[in-house]
Amino acid sequence: MSDTGFGPDTPPVPPGCVVVGVDGSDPAVRALDRAADEAQRRETTLQIVLGLPWPEPAEVGFGLDADRDRPPAEAARTLLRLAAMLVADRHPGLPVTLELSAEPAAAALVRCGRTAALTVVGTRGRGGFAGLLLGSVGLRVAAHAHSPLLVVRGEDAAARRGLLHDKVLLGLADEEDAEAARFAFEEAVRRSARLRVLHTWTHPHLHLGESSVAAQQDLATQTRQHKELARYSVSGLIDRFPQVAVRVDSVSGAPARALVEASSAADVVVIGAHRRDGGLGMRLGPVAHAVLHYAHCPVVLVPIND
Repeated sequence: MSDTGFGPDTPPVPPGCVVVGVDGSDPAVRALDRAADEAQRRETTLQIVLGLPWPEPAEVGFGLDADRDRPPAEAARTLLRLAAMLVADRHPGLPVTLELSAEPAAAALVRCGRTAALTVVGTRGRGGFAGLLLGSVGLRVAAHAHSPLLVVRGEDAAARRGLLHDKVLLGLADEEDAEAARFAFEEAVRRSARLRVLHTWTHPHLHLGESSVAAQQDLATQTRQHKELARYSVSGLIDRFPQVAVRVDSVSGAPARALVEASSAADVVVIGAHRRDGGLGMRLGPVAHAVLHYAHCPVVLVPIND
């Protein structure tokens, strides 16, 4: 275990590591546990990051009482070391580095995650990011991350400790989601899991006077065509990863609703995070917002800048 100290001038995070943010809260403990699983699965280093605001001495967390007379910096270091001890207890032998940053937590996680294989954050409340309020650390990281971000939605212990469905779900919009598709295939290999590719599309308005039979025939034809296009878009990955059992589905309807419904039978859902500069900084698209808010399993956002 090593401690990289403070701020943006500290040594860079090892490329390909897993980065996780902690603050001593229960959601952070779940994120820490999941991040350690991911680091062990990838056989890489786990980087535990604590940014501002640092905890007060009495708020060190992890179920332990703190010395109220300690200065905040010492309390923060204690929290990091307790996090490392927790990881060592559950994942002995896993390489761990610590960073106590004088930056805001979101900025520290974005910086540390620049070359990471994965950054992991937790969520608060039953509805995701406490109602997706602007200013959430998780949302800020999601809007600015340079590498894949895993958002650990509320899970029970069984879900955290093993696969419940043996399935990865990929939300595929179009060819711009190539990076998300590649990540999903690699994730299926890491987990020895099946992969479901779900492509959604919108059926155009039917012409007036068209019979219901004709409408159903047209819907069936377009569904088949979109499925063929979706399968074609991942055909190279299917050839590259022959060990992955792949199912490609195409449905007409709202993509967020389809993905949320399908996530109930998946262990993780992977989507491209389409982000746009709205004048007030980068913002996630509506599909990513909805999936983060309502998905039944953890969500991986793979950054795609529009």
